[in-house]
Amino acid sequence: MKCFFVSDLHGHIPRYDKLFNHIYEEPPETVLLGGDLFPAFAHMSGVHNIYNDFFKEYLLKKLETLREKMPESCPEVYLILGNDDFKAEEEKVTAFEKTGLYKYINLRKVTKNGFDIYGYSYVPPSPFLLKDWEKYDVSRYVDPGCVSPEEGKRSVRINPHEIKYSTIKEDLEKLFGDEDLSKTIILFHSPPYKTNLDRLDNDGKLIDHVPLDNYAGSIAIRKFIETRNPLITLHGHIHESTRLTGEWKDRIGKTICFNAAHDGPELSLIKFDATNPESAVRILI
Repeated sequence: MKCFFVSDLHGHIPRYDKLFNHIYEEPPETVLLGGDLFPAFAHMSGVHNIYNDFFKEYLLKKLETLREKMPESCPEVYLILGNDDFKAEEEKVTAFEKTGLYKYINLRKVTKNGFDIYGYSYVPPSPFLLKDWEKYDVSRYVDPGCVSPEEGKRSVRINPHEIKYSTIKEDLEKLFGDEDLSKTIILFHSPPYKTNLDRLDNDGKLIDHVPLDNYAGSIAIRKFIETRNPLITLHGHIHESTRLTGEWKDRIGKTICFNAAHDGPELSLIKFDATNPESAVRILI
C-alpha cells in the first residue's frame, strides 16, 4: 500500500498545492494528514471565519477536484487535527465526512488493504495557550516553561474533571485495548519522547534557573510503542527536530516511526509502502 504522509502544514497554501500536485504526478493509495492543518495564526486571533474559509473554500475544493480528476485512482485521505487547530472545528470536519472526500480518524480505527489505521491528536502540555488538544501525559506533571491543560484557552467547553484527570496513557489503553497491532499504522500528532523525532531547540535555555527539557514528546506514546509494537507510527508537532538530529525516522523495537514536521519553507513529504516501511523516503518540495 503506497502512502503519502504530511503534517503541520498550518494552512500554508503553497505546501498544500505542492502536495496535491505530487498526488497527481505520482498517485498513492493513501494520503495521511497528521494535524495542524489550519492557519496557525488564527487560534489566538478570535477570527474563526479564517478557518471556515480555509476548510470550505480551499481544502474541501482541492479534495473535490482531486476526486473529479482521478475518479478511478483517487487516494483515500485520512486526517486528524493537531494542537494548533481549534477543536471547535471538529464538528464541521466530522460533518463534511459525508462527502466521502476524506475520513476523520481521531480516536477511530479504519481498515485499508488489510492494514488497520488509527488516529490520535492529543499532545502533552506545551508552552502554548491553546489547550484544545493537550492532555496530561502519564501524570499531572508539567515541564518548566509549559502551561498546564487546566490553564490557557479552549474553543469548546470540557468537563473540568476530564481536563484535570484524563491522560494520554489512559486514552491509548482505551483506544487499542488488546488489539493485535502487527499490521497497524497509527497517525499521532505528538512524537514519542526522547527520540530522533522529538528534539527541541532548547539548549542553554532556563526558566527560573531551571534548564528546559530538550524533548517535548509523549512518554505515554513512547511506552505504548515499546510494549505494543505497532507496525508504523507517524508523527509531527516538533518542527525543528529533523534539522537538529539530522533524522526524520527512528525505530523503537519493531516499530518504524516517521516525522513529517519541518521548519523550512518546503513541503516535507514522506512516501512509504506499508508492506516495506524500511524503504520510506522523505522529499522536500
